[in-house]
Amino acid sequence: MEKFFKLKERGTTVSKEIIAGITTFLAMSYILAVNPGILSASGMSWNAVFTATAISSAIATLVMAFYANLPVALAPGLGLNAFFTYTVVLGMGCSWQFALTAVFVEGILFIILSAAGIREAIIKSIPATLKKAVAVGIGLFITLIGLVNAGIVGTDTGTTIGFENLNLTHASALVAVIGLVITIILYIRNVPGAILIGISLTTIIGIPFGVTSIPENWKPFSVPAAPNFFKFDFTQIFTIKFFIVFFTFLFTDMFDTIGTLMGVAEQANLKDKDGNIINAKQALVADAVGTVAGACLGTSTVTSFVESTSGVAAGGRTGLSSVVTSIFFILALFLTPMFALIPSAATAPALIFVGYLMMKSIVSIKFDDPTEGIPAFITIMVMPFSYSISKGIAWGVISYVICKIVGKKAKDIPLVTWILALVFIADIIFEAVK
Repeated sequence: MEKFFKLKERGTTVSKEIIAGITTFLAMSYILAVNPGILSASGMSWNAVFTATAISSAIATLVMAFYANLPVALAPGLGLNAFFTYTVVLGMGCSWQFALTAVFVEGILFIILSAAGIREAIIKSIPATLKKAVAVGIGLFITLIGLVNAGIVGTDTGTTIGFENLNLTHASALVAVIGLVITIILYIRNVPGAILIGISLTTIIGIPFGVTSIPENWKPFSVPAAPNFFKFDFTQIFTIKFFIVFFTFLFTDMFDTIGTLMGVAEQANLKDKDGNIINAKQALVADAVGTVAGACLGTSTVTSFVESTSGVAAGGRTGLSSVVTSIFFILALFLTPMFALIPSAATAPALIFVGYLMMKSIVSIKFDDPTEGIPAFITIMVMPFSYSISKGIAWGVISYVICKIVGKKAKDIPLVTWILALVFIADIIFEAVK
């Protein structure tokens, strides 16, 4: 195990990796309930999607563990599943089988692009300043997710966004704040597994507040349902409608994954001497394989989860933590009621705290150089406010090219970055026309 995962080389231990794997799972386990809830609105079976979510997440995360040796977990992505249901099926009037086919074709193309090193080349073309900004932007993004999940932040304040429930009368928000305080205390006191312990204690604290709900006749075990195997519809694969759906899945997934990998690599310092992500090509193949597996099982696009940063914060540095996460996804098939007890108010403090941990990259951004600082600021700003990692990368790259041109430093822009900026601009135009 030591030799395969290179534990000592990356400064970690088996116990740290186990804690990190569990922490990542708990931070992202909400997808087991949220994904079936969203996709079932398209006419799919809730139970079948639940099974597909758990199995595809386990498969993709195991590939990431053994092929890429990175502490990154994967699952059907939020946003992509909403596009699947509310835009493709309910909005465009397509069948869910049509949408699954688009996801499947996207995954096949991703495997080809990843194996050819094209997606890896895109990552390398993104300037170092923007890579650091992506990590910070993701930190703010998942902090916002945590605050929303806790019921602390919302839009009912009469302002665009605000602290709407930060008082003693809102149980979920209060429990989340208590959990955050506990996590901070444990972390400052250097308690091993501080984030995981924080999630566990917050879940228990939530019981008397009514936030952690234990149903009557509760049983810890359940029998998994069969997924929707190979439910594809290739009859419309050469239509304009199919291309629009396919391209949207492709573009969003590509840059969400790239952003997540850059954020995790920056936080865990999993970079080579040139500042590039270790085993990036293998990680992207794992992501693509997960998407194909998910489509075959009957779920929307599988992608790298930004909640992996919570496991990294708990000490995860290798694929061993991903193995642990995948094991818990398999266990979730039979222990669904047990995992369902953990409320979002208990995982929210972990996400908020990880936001703090991911801010460290900001100190190495050259804000005194506006051609570097302005694109970094735009990247950081756009991610939380647009609720999208891919949009943060897109506007960051576009603004980088503009700032370098205006600053008479166009020679500093790599060729691939020029191409990437043009692709992003073309996508913005495409979305407007669509």
